[in-house]
Amino acid sequence: MTARVEPRYEIVDPRFSSFVLANAALETLVDDCRWLEGPVWFADHDLLLVSDIPNDRILRVTERAEVSVFRQPAGYPNGHVRDLGGRLIGCSHQHRCLFRTGLGGEVETLVDRYRGRRLNAPNDVVVKGDGTIWFTDPHYGIETDYEGGKQVAEWPPSVYCLDPRTGQLTVVADDFDGPNGLAFSADERTLYVAESGTQFVTNPKRRLRAFDVAADAPRLSNGRDFCKIEPGYADGFRCDSEGNLWCGAGDGVHVISPDGELLGKIVLPGSVQNLCFGGRHRSRLFLCASGTLFALSVNRRGAQRP
Repeated sequence: MTARVEPRYEIVDPRFSSFVLANAALETLVDDCRWLEGPVWFADHDLLLVSDIPNDRILRVTERAEVSVFRQPAGYPNGHVRDLGGRLIGCSHQHRCLFRTGLGGEVETLVDRYRGRRLNAPNDVVVKGDGTIWFTDPHYGIETDYEGGKQVAEWPPSVYCLDPRTGQLTVVADDFDGPNGLAFSADERTLYVAESGTQFVTNPKRRLRAFDVAADAPRLSNGRDFCKIEPGYADGFRCDSEGNLWCGAGDGVHVISPDGELLGKIVLPGSVQNLCFGGRHRSRLFLCASGTLFALSVNRRGAQRP
């Protein structure tokens, strides 16, 4: 049986009151991991996959909190998403690549190099409606042994777009110290990217940025500051069907309007590094909080995405 506690909400804007379900408890699904990232919901199997990076494994978690190992060793995986065919796309720190798991369980490397040099440590990934795969490639995953092993970076931190049909890899943004989580708006006209700064540096540059997405090419324009997440910084986040961003932060989850205004918070004892929507109606929020996986039903649905 899952542990249940009453969540605490901080309502900054009155609109946030309608997001909250007063009778929904915060449920602890998993609490014996080291550092969880990359949750992805499989509606056709009624389960969640999530990375436990330092333990080099991907876990399978049902809504009834039945936990099993999906893959170990797993290449110290971070972010995950499903492509248009329902296959799992993942980011590997150790192998410095994007990988794809076929419906039969076969694993293949999609890309591990750009112009002949190795990628750094792909961190988070999303799929656009045209099938292209967009991902961040900071240095975080190869700066320590804890998440895959120290290695030498060969490129500046960047955001990439991969067309899996042609194999073409394009740099779409390279003016980051540490690109982290990313998500498209529901209409795919905007790409949000977390700038989490540089590790081991006091007061690094940290913000959530927004870019306009070209309709006919892998190209971003009009890069701008969208909002600042405090305390802590923006890590992983997802959009709901109304365009609001649900963002991991140093004190839980911050919900941001499409205009960049803080609407409210789900306050937890510590930080949330990643999250996703799932469940029958995409209205159950799965939260990666250090080594604990929580679930909370909310009164909004996640944007319909792969």
